[in-house]
Amino acid sequence: MTEKVYFTVKETDVKDFKTYLYERENAETTISKYSTDLRCFLKFLGNSREVDKARLLAYKEWLIERYAVSSVNSMLAALNQFLEFCGYAQLKVKRVKTQKNLFLREEKELTRKEYQRLVRTAKAEGKVQLALCMEVIAVTGVRVSELKYFTVEQVKKGRIEVHNKGKYRRIFLTSDIRKKLLCFAMFRKITRGYIFATKSGKAKDRSNIWSEMKALKEKANVCGEKIFPHNLRHLFARVYYQTTKDMAGLADVLGHSSLNVTRIYTSSTGEIYQRQLERMTVLQI
Repeated sequence: MTEKVYFTVKETDVKDFKTYLYERENAETTISKYSTDLRCFLKFLGNSREVDKARLLAYKEWLIERYAVSSVNSMLAALNQFLEFCGYAQLKVKRVKTQKNLFLREEKELTRKEYQRLVRTAKAEGKVQLALCMEVIAVTGVRVSELKYFTVEQVKKGRIEVHNKGKYRRIFLTSDIRKKLLCFAMFRKITRGYIFATKSGKAKDRSNIWSEMKALKEKANVCGEKIFPHNLRHLFARVYYQTTKDMAGLADVLGHSSLNVTRIYTSSTGEIYQRQLERMTVLQI
């Protein structure tokens, strides 16, 4: 008979896990996300902090009842990292299996016209920095977390050098976007440092930009579900691939180590595939 494996979660375990993630050089967003997910697990446990396989599986079911599958798997990934850190890797829980959907939901795909309306609306509202920020992501395909690397010094060179998660890559700028960035810096009297900065001088982050973008939805007549910074990166990927048909090159530009990830970025809605199938009349009898 297999001996039951269990342990009791202590507050020091949670604190030490956060320190472990920091020392492992995980991104701040990852550390914050894992910490939030772990708090959710502790809330589920309540006063009794004893953890065994049965309790973990009950937690998995509890998550499935309350969250989307993608969120459940993300929260389980955080939990599994914590279990491994505590020395109980044998208690790790399997993710929820799903069939990969390479089609974007139509209500989530940001079109070129909608992107243009967002940029024009931002300009009309006097939000010049936001308009330029959206244009930079859409034209270069950078992650919103990489905007902090857009400094006056780097833009003058015509390329942005990014050091993130132990990786290094270059982001190339078109002459047009470089000119716009330098003109904006000159207009705002920014002679060095971050081009996209808050009033306090800190680099703009995802939450700053997302909230400002969301405020444009009614005047730009764009569905709120489509408005988030990362969707601009997806738009860049689709347009780049439609133009070049170079998947490997796109993976390099986006900073992906796997082409499978890049395929998700280039996915179009199922509607487009449906139209393509309708045009394939060669096999019809």
